[in-house]
Amino acid sequence: MAFNLPVEQIEELRNTKYNATVVELKKAHSDLMIVRVKPDKAIRPHRAGQYTLLGLGYWEGRYPGCQEESIPEEELTKLARRAYSLSSSILGPDGSYIKAEENDWNEFYIVLVRETGREIAPALTPRLFNLEVGSRLFMGEKITGHYNLSHVKPDDDVIFFSTGTGEAPHNYMALEMLRNNHQGQIISACCVRMGKDLGYLDVHDVLMKKAPNYKYIQLTTREGDPSKKRYLQDLVRSGELESILGSKLNPAKTHIYLCGNPAMIGAPFKHLETGVRTYPQPEGIIELLESRGFNADLGHGHAPGNIHFEEYWS
Repeated sequence: MAFNLPVEQIEELRNTKYNATVVELKKAHSDLMIVRVKPDKAIRPHRAGQYTLLGLGYWEGRYPGCQEESIPEEELTKLARRAYSLSSSILGPDGSYIKAEENDWNEFYIVLVRETGREIAPALTPRLFNLEVGSRLFMGEKITGHYNLSHVKPDDDVIFFSTGTGEAPHNYMALEMLRNNHQGQIISACCVRMGKDLGYLDVHDVLMKKAPNYKYIQLTTREGDPSKKRYLQDLVRSGELESILGSKLNPAKTHIYLCGNPAMIGAPFKHLETGVRTYPQPEGIIELLESRGFNADLGHGHAPGNIHFEEYWS
């Protein structure tokens, strides 16, 4: 029995509301996991970079050590749901590129949110971290989103900036490009608190040896000498990014993808009457790059840009 619901009712809820099964699960550490979920129905065609929903019932137990929650009785039979970008481990067990279209599962990269700092406790991840291989859950049938490689040409340079699990869609995009023999440079930079938070590091190490045009940059903010900690913005300011790229950043043949902490991204607000852009502070990647001739894709009728972004907190 959980949350005072009878066992029979819980089983009935699972049978009626869940439509997918965990087929693989790897924990990088207690609060970070890579999980593969197989839906009962065939996976719909989609693009790398897009997202779908995951969900578990409020009747399910929560991982120990998380913020306590209070659920109204009328909510107990409902699902806690959230959108997650699809991820990819890029390389299969034999070292070849994964053929995503042949998979009968979707991969997700998830961090445990133990507390929100607000009165409302995190609902979904404390439940997701109780999953095991064979566990049932809800996964959305629709895979959607505008964050994808549709504007990238085969010889464009592509640079990914991410924080934490914001790396997920970039891994899938890298797979798509490498499988299609992308000719431009591919650089993926990820900033995390600790080195243990780089759940795909072993994959990237192998990938850099396999693909000469692929480079992975790891930054940590709470490890080593505090005076030497760096953020993604520092890669741009210092010129280190261009050194790794081997040339000046060229807006005419470079696409930038940003996913994760809104402070890192620094999405501007464009005033409708004046067209002037106002940037948040501290300075984010978008402001740094727009000063160098790049243009953020703000959507909503604006002209497509060469900076694309997804904002979310892990």
